[in-house]
Amino acid sequence: MSSTSSNALVRRPFEGIPAERDLVAMRQLIPAATMTATTVEEHGGVDVVLATILPMAWPAVRRTDGSVIIGVQSTFPGGDLSRGIGQALLQALEAEPGTPVTTVQLDEDSPRLQDLLDLTGDFPITVHDSFDFWVDPGAERTAEIEQSIKQADESIMSTKPVEGLPHAYWVDAGPKEHLRWVLDADEDRVIDAVARLHARRESGVGEDTKYVGSFRAEGMTIPVWDLPAGYGVEGVEKEAEAFRTRFEEALDTEEPLTPLERRARGGIVARQVTLR
Repeated sequence: MSSTSSNALVRRPFEGIPAERDLVAMRQLIPAATMTATTVEEHGGVDVVLATILPMAWPAVRRTDGSVIIGVQSTFPGGDLSRGIGQALLQALEAEPGTPVTTVQLDEDSPRLQDLLDLTGDFPITVHDSFDFWVDPGAERTAEIEQSIKQADESIMSTKPVEGLPHAYWVDAGPKEHLRWVLDADEDRVIDAVARLHARRESGVGEDTKYVGSFRAEGMTIPVWDLPAGYGVEGVEKEAEAFRTRFEEALDTEEPLTPLERRARGGIVARQVTLR
């Protein structure tokens, strides 16, 4: 492995991991979530929890029971996010139980996450409304820990997975609610799909909802819809099956855009807001 490999930009770092789209959502969209995995036997078959963020934005912690928890929203060195997280996991595996990894040191032998995790697992994701998962099950739950969790919990914007729309998340952003959907598709194709639907007045999720733009993250496209206040995840779930069917049909359509669809696309691109 060459030393340049850790600095070369990898645009789709989680490719090959079954939960790629949910990992991107954990990195970009969800305040508090965990995903369970296991290292390959060569690295001990250790239980691993991939989490959104950890206290002090630590990259990883070796827990007192020997398992490892990783904060995927931490800052990692190099151009390959998977290699940065993989190195954090490796350092945690080598650390004493009960020890955090506070800095990640890349070298030419740093492994990628795909090299360390058993990729045959299911990688189930759980979205939380608290950072309770920070607590090491084998450590004392002190008043100081309780206070730091309580403070962190106050920053959480309510976020829920949408049943019937895999890899999509509803979020209550205060004055507005949003639907954000992680898609393994080129951004131009996503905009084409929205334009096809918009020309038929079907680009919203449901009544009084509208597409507002999309952004790229870790090789995925994430389109975003505005929802009226009070719509709730239930409102999205009511429309999910019909919305998913028409959107995926539009996404799979190969025909060139009609003049009406091209005009709709022009309007969408002109109005699209820059999202992050």
